[in-house]
Amino acid sequence: MTPEELVKRVREGDPACAKIGLFDIDGVMRGKYLSAGKLASAIESGAAFCDVVLGWDSGDQLVEGLSFTGWHTAYPDAEIRLLPETMREMPFEGGMPLILAEFAGRAEAVCPRNLLKRVLARAADAGFTVKAAAEFEFFVFEETPQSVRDKGYRDLKPITPGNFGYSMLRSGVHADFYHELWTTCDAMRIEIEGLHTETGPGVLEAAIGVDEALEAADKAALFKTVAKILAQRRGWMATFMAKWSRDWPGQSGHLHMSLLDAKSGEGVFFDKAKPLAMSDAMRWFVGGQQALMPELLAMIAPTVNSYTRMIPGYWAPTAASWGYENRTCALRVIGGSEKSQRVEVRIGAADLNPYIALAAAIGSGLWGIENRIEPDAPIEGNAYAVEMPPERALPATLWDAAQRLKGSEAARTLFGAEFVDHYAATREWEEREARKAITDWQLARYFEII
Repeated sequence: MTPEELVKRVREGDPACAKIGLFDIDGVMRGKYLSAGKLASAIESGAAFCDVVLGWDSGDQLVEGLSFTGWHTAYPDAEIRLLPETMREMPFEGGMPLILAEFAGRAEAVCPRNLLKRVLARAADAGFTVKAAAEFEFFVFEETPQSVRDKGYRDLKPITPGNFGYSMLRSGVHADFYHELWTTCDAMRIEIEGLHTETGPGVLEAAIGVDEALEAADKAALFKTVAKILAQRRGWMATFMAKWSRDWPGQSGHLHMSLLDAKSGEGVFFDKAKPLAMSDAMRWFVGGQQALMPELLAMIAPTVNSYTRMIPGYWAPTAASWGYENRTCALRVIGGSEKSQRVEVRIGAADLNPYIALAAAIGSGLWGIENRIEPDAPIEGNAYAVEMPPERALPATLWDAAQRLKGSEAARTLFGAEFVDHYAATREWEEREARKAITDWQLARYFEII
């Protein structure tokens, strides 16, 4: 649909408006309705959002210590660029168009979508295109935004009880939700390849179809918003936080990726003459990811809650490890053919920002190819039982991860100093806010006895 056709489509709508949306540092979708006339002007001449969108946290609290924005800049407008090619019709709003946007001008340096675009331009300069896909686990509850607050986020009721992974029973009973999620996502070009229950009460896993990396990130970011909308419209809630209960495994956000030759379109990761059929390019790509994972972890594990998931035996890696078809490792090489061989980054949880996490995963792999970084020998068997060298240890907290990111010369080269400083400051803020909380554990531990 051309911009002119899009505006005509909006003028003929009832109501005659469209939604525009973009994703902030935390991967939260922010947006608004625009009239047909305002949309036409925005497409032609650009538009703006208050730059506070890049200067507040997921709770709309102003982040202190940023140079890009703050009280010292008086929160001016930041340019945005509308992307008509991303238009999707929203079935839950009568087919109203949704158009994605990204920050432009000075704000490009700290914009998550533009960060990924810069990394993909680096890949293009090296003669590669990148394919990617995301998988998300998420818990669904018979709760509303009001009821969870009234309960203090305790004693929540999942839509189903107990463990029942890959359950035909559970998916059959709640088939209407599965079907609505599937058809809605399909209508919005967020094609789902697989959808099933996971182990735990009310937990689902969705595998989103592979696409070029930027489109894959758009789909992944949109999926989380759409799943939440559909759940809340029926009086339920879906959560993508990394770990909501100490009694159940965390929720993963796995990312798959491969490189193609930009000219021939053929995969460059497969070489049947090499061990594990891994080409030199794939081996170096994995080597770069492994080497930089401790420095870039904050970009893939972005919340305080992310680090509660990384414990042995809960399907979350605890070191920068890799293996062939090994789900206990942070990096899983998936074998196959020239078309299917890929690497899966398993360190992330469902709370990741797809643009930033993919930028970290792809950027570190490209750095590995550029510098011919050799990975360790692949781990066979249980990675949790293997003693890893100190340089493979991962930061244990978001604060430590932010410090590693700030001090990473590779990160500054790959992503730009302005992004690294801005993003690290937002992660430090998140940790400082968390330290203000008095937890149930602290009350039970100290209230009477100390």
